[in-house]
Amino acid sequence: MHYELFGDAVGAPLLWLHGWSGTGADWKYIFKEPPIGYRLIGPDARGNGASTGLEGAHSFRESASDVFRLLDHLGIKRAKAIGLSGGGITLLHMATQEPDRIDAMIVISAPPYFPDQARAIQRQFTFESLSDAEKTAMRERSKGGKKQIDWLVEQTRAMAETTNDVQFTPSLLQKITARTLIVFGDSDPLYPVQLAVELREVIRRSSLWVVPNGGHGPVFGANAPRFVEIASSFLNGNWPSEKMK
Repeated sequence: MHYELFGDAVGAPLLWLHGWSGTGADWKYIFKEPPIGYRLIGPDARGNGASTGLEGAHSFRESASDVFRLLDHLGIKRAKAIGLSGGGITLLHMATQEPDRIDAMIVISAPPYFPDQARAIQRQFTFESLSDAEKTAMRERSKGGKKQIDWLVEQTRAMAETTNDVQFTPSLLQKITARTLIVFGDSDPLYPVQLAVELREVIRRSSLWVVPNGGHGPVFGANAPRFVEIASSFLNGNWPSEKMK
């Protein structure tokens, strides 16, 4: 597993778990600098970025185990975390598998299950369907070249047929003890905002921020400064507050 460490060398550990086909350095598209007071840990998930693991079928459950092993390697027993899309799914696995190890977490555009509209998009996914800019970015991120890109496409399409990897039932989600901030866009083409409401209703210590007119991963671009403000407040234990309302 390829990973990098950013920010305060003696700061509190903060995991950044990127979206599918991304890398651990993707936090830089949101934060100008690592959050103050934190040592940011940015791994590339199995089969993504510069990490190996292109053999066989991908599962977010296995990615969660990988991250736990990384934390063990770094001597970290408990951490805060931000997970985006697929990284958020990995984070949900971590928080339900070993609740005591996640202190607080922000899950962005991460569903409790794949709805029909997401599965339809997954089934039709191809590299050729991407824009030129997206193709260039995927080539730059995927250090394993065409073999890796082909595997990522294959695994994306396979997600449409899986049922046991992304299936967070209410009884499972009730195991989560971490303070949780759920972030969803109300115009996400993959996951309707109702899924965010379902998470909010079941995860005990949770808050929900719905980004108006936000798509999938609504924390980039013009929304980044607001997300940084809210995320920093939440991670530092100051969410919700009157200022944020």
